Amino acid sequence: TMVDQLSSFAQEVTRVAREVGTEGILGGQAEVQGVSGTWKDLTQSVNGMANNLTMQVRNIAEVTTAVAKGDLSKKITVDAKGEILELVTTVNTMVDQLSSFAEQVTRVAREVGT
Repeated sequence: TMVDQLSSFAQEVTRVAREVGTEGILGGQAEVQGVSGTWKDLTQSVNGMANNLTMQVRNIAEVTTAVAKGDLSKKITVDAKGEILELVTTVNTMVDQLSSFAEQVTRVAREVGT
């Protein structure tokens, strides 16, 4: 029935919002069986939002983990807007500055060593 579908939709959206937004469990997707039209569109929108956030956070985590291990060759390449874009820009700028600093330290060490 329509009430059952609405209840199922609400439960799934709440679950995904809790997992992704509150518990930090990325990759969750709402699964609502037998819906069509607006309900299907809403489910796809929730899943798209969750997937987009998951991809952004995972890409940022990949780059910051590489930096923490001394690999300054990686950059965040994910498509982003708003505050996420600001974070991406800040992290990429940090990587550039660390790389430049490392090059300068290496150059000075070579000069002192010769």
